[in-house]
Amino acid sequence: MKVSEAVLSRKTTRAFLKKPVRNELIKSLLKKSSRAASGGNLQPWRVFVINNETMKSFLDFQKNWTDQEVPSYAVYPENLKEPYRSSRYKVGEDLYALLGISREDKEGRYKQLSKNFEFFGAPAAFFCFVDRQMGPPQWSDLGMFLQTFMLLAREEGLDTCPQEAWAMKPQSVSKFVEADEELMLFCGMAIGYKDEKAKINDLITEREPLDVWVKFIEK
Repeated sequence: MKVSEAVLSRKTTRAFLKKPVRNELIKSLLKKSSRAASGGNLQPWRVFVINNETMKSFLDFQKNWTDQEVPSYAVYPENLKEPYRSSRYKVGEDLYALLGISREDKEGRYKQLSKNFEFFGAPAAFFCFVDRQMGPPQWSDLGMFLQTFMLLAREEGLDTCPQEAWAMKPQSVSKFVEADEELMLFCGMAIGYKDEKAKINDLITEREPLDVWVKFIEK
């Protein structure tokens, strides 16, 4: 698979088959992903993998967690301005429309949203943490690492779903994986094989045209 093919075929997958993913394959993908660019070679990512029986244990643990959680960070800025607000709104409306869930169906929307915290049925996943000392430049390193993993996963026929939603549950996740206190949960990553029959996986998000966000400087 060419890099361009991996880029164009990568999408956020929200329904997975139960087909297992070997730990050895995940380990290989993570090792290759560590070649992602990293300022000062800090390599700030800290990864905790859950798979096989551990996935079941984790989901059971989550269901029984009752303590209130304090989010790691705000996933979106307050008072999100245009055009970002409309982009965020549209992807949500497109998703619910695809599933036939109306705006009035609050229960249906909540049920779909809750699937985030089941990794959308993926058999494997990992959590990406970062040292609390790190700042925005290191967060960008995490993005490059995560994107590298997702593209390499496509090469192996796997699909993924990067999930910042897990930043809403840092205490329970940290407790389960026994992360050190200086580590902050950044996101989760669902890993598996896409359910081709699931309607939700037909969603393709739009991208802004080039002239909206690119300017070639000529002086």
